[in-house]
Amino acid sequence: MASSSSSTEGLVPITRAFLARYYDKYPLPPLSDDVARFTRRLRELSDEILRDSPLTSGEELLAHDVERQTPHKIDENLWKNREHIEEILFLLDKSHWPRSLQQKATSEDTDTAVILEELEIILNKTLKILESAQSKNADGIFNTVMTYMPQDFRGSLIRQQRERSERNKQGEIDALVKSGGSIHDRYALLWKQQMERRRQLAQLGSAVGVYKTLVKYLVGVPQVLLDFLKQLNDDQGPMEEQRQRYGPSLYSLTEMVLSIRFFLLLSWGRFEAKKLQKDHLSIMEEAVRVYASEFEKFIIFISEVFANSPFLISAEEAAFFFLSRKSDDYKETIISPGKTHEVNLTVDSVNSYIAWDFSLIQGTLSQDIGFRVEYVSPSGEITLILPYKRYESDQGNFCTILAGSYRLVWDNSYSTFFKKSLRYKVDAIPPVAESSQPVVESG
Repeated sequence: MASSSSSTEGLVPITRAFLARYYDKYPLPPLSDDVARFTRRLRELSDEILRDSPLTSGEELLAHDVERQTPHKIDENLWKNREHIEEILFLLDKSHWPRSLQQKATSEDTDTAVILEELEIILNKTLKILESAQSKNADGIFNTVMTYMPQDFRGSLIRQQRERSERNKQGEIDALVKSGGSIHDRYALLWKQQMERRRQLAQLGSAVGVYKTLVKYLVGVPQVLLDFLKQLNDDQGPMEEQRQRYGPSLYSLTEMVLSIRFFLLLSWGRFEAKKLQKDHLSIMEEAVRVYASEFEKFIIFISEVFANSPFLISAEEAAFFFLSRKSDDYKETIISPGKTHEVNLTVDSVNSYIAWDFSLIQGTLSQDIGFRVEYVSPSGEITLILPYKRYESDQGNFCTILAGSYRLVWDNSYSTFFKKSLRYKVDAIPPVAESSQPVVESG
């Protein structure tokens, strides 16, 4: 968030105009003219191949992608580039070369093999740079959002849910690969999972139970974040400024890598009938080198833009806000002998968490208190969730299997003489790990 001082008066909505001022500080260096030149030349060579040999059924889908307009979102283009690079690497792997080329029957085949191995090394390096940048960006976004979360059991639970969710996602990928799924199938799943992560962040933004204390601490900061998330994907929303500034260059690189992949696929499919001409190989080699160089520069640039983005306040700013306000949202109450103290929490969806942290204040003569948790049905029927037990202090949670009302009860009814001074906080934390709700996209 934008904050010019410790005062919340410095907070402003994240609008497209606001982002425009930020992006003015990050002009994107123009792409080399070679990007458009080699893309055009590879398309011409592919057309020449198809004049003599029509598309096969296995090539038609990719040909359709070549004719289709590139995606509009920044992150979707990055994932598309990653997919195309992997598909090219698949074709460049020796085991997928045309049979006669694998045998290196001629000196020309040997020279071709050397070039292909060099291109494989180049694109593997580019792929690793992209993977690393995407991973750092995802972690950075989540960790920055988490600076808004209370630094107690609630934030810890959200992190645990995310870790479990990431393990589940990796399990889905592993299962797909094991079952023989294609690179395209894997990236379709990866993109779906990426959209799930976006939805998770939006759910954090709507987590009233988590955010209610932050409204007290940060006085309006969460609302700025919520407003930003709500309008994030509007056609003329805040992120459209990013697309207008940086999208065209990325779209050109997406078209280029797709052209490289299409040309190589067509060439491999007809290699036995007509070997790849030396000048055509040279064009493809130069195209790969130009693409890798320009795309790596773009990744480094856009990563810096993301890292310094004003979408969220920094961890240091968040810490300052927390420290400059009373960040202890524990409540205190005195429970008279023979009495109980109850807190009711409403849960809107299953797989939410009910969480608590409590202790008796020092000086209490009798150092324990009874505690139980109940579910109260709409008809008033009570189901015991956590059985009664006496504690000096406790911190715990459970995952709900029913929506509705939950009651946390501290019980001093067994005491005849001693009152109890209780210090506690509780919360209902909505599910942020898995859901079938609509996805929030970005980029």
